[in-house]
This record gives sequence, C-alpha cells and structure tokens, in this order.
Amino acid sequence: MTTGATVWLTGLPSAGKTTIAYELAGRLRAEGRRVEVLDGDEIREFLSAGLGFGRADRDTNVQRVGFVAELLARNGVTALVPVIAPYADSRDAVRKRHEENGTAYLEVHVATPVAVCSARDVKGLYAKQAAGELTGLTGVDDPYEEPVAPDLRLASQDQTVAESAAAVYALLSERGLA
Repeated sequence: MTTGATVWLTGLPSAGKTTIAYELAGRLRAEGRRVEVLDGDEIREFLSAGLGFGRADRDTNVQRVGFVAELLARNGVTALVPVIAPYADSRDAVRKRHEENGTAYLEVHVATPVAVCSARDVKGLYAKQAAGELTGLTGVDDPYEEPVAPDLRLASQDQTVAESAAAVYALLSERGLA
C-alpha cells in the first residue's frame, strides 16, 4: 500500500491554495499516486452546507474536513486540503488527530500578503468587503492566525504556481511521502 498523507494548505482567500493543490495533484497523479483535493468551497457546499462563518462554525468545518482528510490519508491517499482554516487551535486539533492515528500531516502556509490577495480577488470577496457588502472576510475584518511553524511557507507572489507546487512536492519527497 502506498503511504498516504494530508497536505493542509492554509492562507488567506485568493492566496493560491487551491491552484497550487490542483497543480500538485496533477503531478502526483501522473506518477500513479492516489490523490484527492478537498477544496474548501466544495467542502462548504457538500459537507458543511448550512454552516456560517463565525468562529464555532469555522471550527466545525475545519474539523469535518480534517476528519475526512485523515481518513483518506490513513488509507493511502494523498489528501490535498486548500482550506483557509483561520484559527491556529483548529489546525492544531487536525494535526493532533493525524498524530494520534499515525498519519502523516504537513502544514503549508501559502503566505501571500493581503494586498496581493486583494489584487487577485478571484471570487470578488475583497471588492464586496470594500463596498460594504460583506463582513467577516478573513485577514481583513476577521482574524487569520498565521502558522508559527508550518512545515513549509510559500510566498506565492514570488514564484509561479509550478514552482510553488514543486516546493510542496519536494517536501513530500523529503519526508518519504512522494
């Protein structure tokens, strides 16, 4: 059986988490790896429908996706998880679940500055927040607790998507997970 792992990509909205995850997934699949991308937007639609964006609901969402990721990883799948997960204690609980089950877990901070994320504004969230149509935007008027000691920190604004994905791949390889 192939060793599975969870790669949790955390960062602000429009940081590049999902784009990097799909780039990496393509590379891993090309090598015959079993890979799933647990996209935060899809999780919100299908697994966490009905949850809001207050702290308790965000924590519930993170714990749900963390449970699914650990289950997949424990069964030989590389689970790539591009989810904001703004609170350190929520991410720590997911890491702990993985550790308790002996499942590999890597935290990747996609450390794109808010100004760059706002300029990218993939979903129009920053524009809506600036226009007063949206409140609770992570990193703007809602907290984002940056990881203190992630396994990898990416400055996506300074490298291509392929370079960012290659850096995550290198980490997986270094840890014997790719």
